[in-house]
Amino acid sequence: MDGVKAAVLLFVAVLVQTTVLSTYSPFRDASLVLVTLLAVALLRGSVFGAVAGFGTGLLVDTATLGTLGFTSLLLTVAGFWIGRYGETTARDRFHAPYLSVAVVTVLYGVGELVVEFVLGEPAPGGRVAHGLPLALLLNLLMTLPAYGLVRRLFPPAHATDRVREVRLLG
Repeated sequence: MDGVKAAVLLFVAVLVQTTVLSTYSPFRDASLVLVTLLAVALLRGSVFGAVAGFGTGLLVDTATLGTLGFTSLLLTVAGFWIGRYGETTARDRFHAPYLSVAVVTVLYGVGELVVEFVLGEPAPGGRVAHGLPLALLLNLLMTLPAYGLVRRLFPPAHATDRVREVRLLG
């Protein structure tokens, strides 16, 4: 059931990003899709985050008529890394979503430049350098409502469902 909820949530995030937010110039650099994906990956883990990132990236590439697989690659890596961060360290900490969004927003901008360079497309570094501070600020502002909604849709697992300790036999 989590897969269906994540698919619908990320589909709505892609629709809002590509139809509403991309028409206003200050919000062109911000990414509601990235913030929503990171919240889902933080709560559900690395494999779930990677699969959700790939599907979401493919949807973004299709909706924007961009290079197919470009956004998928970046969002797959972002979903996996943040999912792994949530699994190992900081799923229940207050700062985890904000730190995740801040780090991945910067790495996503740098990753865009690297992938464009590898593909042989023009990769203007000034665009990222000038747009990155605003994107970082807007993504951090969108983190609280997006993470709150995702946390309501994907509540943490109960303590009884998790294995608490491994005991060695013998």
